Amino acid sequence: MSATRVQSGNARISRIWKVLQVPQLIDAFERKFYYLRLSITDVCNFRCTYCLPDGYKPSGSPKTFLSLDEIRRVSRAFAELGTEKVRLTGGEPSLRRDFTEIIAAVRENPAIRTLAVTTNGYRLARDVASWRDAGLTAINVSVDSLDARQFHAITGQDKFRQVMEGIDAAFTAGYSKVKVNAVLMRDVNHQQLGSFLNWIKDRPIQLRFIELMETGDGSDLFRKHHVSGEVIRLQLEQQGWQRQVRGRSDGPAQVFSHPDYQGEIGLIMPYEKDFCASCNRLRVSAIGNLHLCLFGEQGITLRDLLADDGQLEQLKMRIQSGLQTKKQTHFLHQGNSGLTQNLSFIGG
Repeated sequence: MSATRVQSGNARISRIWKVLQVPQLIDAFERKFYYLRLSITDVCNFRCTYCLPDGYKPSGSPKTFLSLDEIRRVSRAFAELGTEKVRLTGGEPSLRRDFTEIIAAVRENPAIRTLAVTTNGYRLARDVASWRDAGLTAINVSVDSLDARQFHAITGQDKFRQVMEGIDAAFTAGYSKVKVNAVLMRDVNHQQLGSFLNWIKDRPIQLRFIELMETGDGSDLFRKHHVSGEVIRLQLEQQGWQRQVRGRSDGPAQVFSHPDYQGEIGLIMPYEKDFCASCNRLRVSAIGNLHLCLFGEQGITLRDLLADDGQLEQLKMRIQSGLQTKKQTHFLHQGNSGLTQNLSFIGG
């Protein structure tokens, strides 16, 4: 065997070994975590009935949200721990003046294959092309109704057409698919499946119905409007929709497709049995706390380890050790939403 072939073989073994040596985030229940939801603000300019019905109101002492450099450091730590997907959330993340710079900073990590944003869409038409140029690979837009008047009633903003134009602009900018989130609410939109299906028939939109979840501020709304995603799933199955296989860095949606539709339907059903068994995502709040569950604890502070690049190894160790305290399940079935007062608190 030639020296060249030996060197080539050794190089290949070295590359494989490096891949095998990439650390992973694994909890005490053998769940692997590839997905980070990174909140960059809890400020929002919408007043959605299920989240901030009275609008955003700062509470307690003034907050200083994560800086660009802190976001760069925390995303690097997670990337080196095996994170493949980061979603930028809020509040409304595009309210940050440095939002485009934040996208570019997170994309400095080649291990992060997917960088997504969840947005209310009001700045989408204006800015989506620059977001794509900066490295944003996926977009979720919140649209709870296709009726402009009902959209206004839910969000407190008369911006339905502006949001629809933003979705069109995302396709024009080069996105092959856009995900649209709709919070499923009894007597509000749970009987509108037909309208949503017509909308996505010839559009590559994944429309995701998210079950209304109880929060500390939303107990009355929950009791009035909660309905299981099962009502949508049964209709889809009766109409020939087929459930798709979930990827390891995908979110919690059960995704259904149909040969007659360009679009897809997703269902996020946190009250379904064993929902937490497939959990693969962690959260960092806009003030730098690691949250192991959307409905959980006060959070594990990371911010004291985000001041300097030299703290990277300490930061990674704290994330890994904190993960070992993650519980097996949430306690929503017992009406316990932890310290989550509203969904803008740590980005939903």
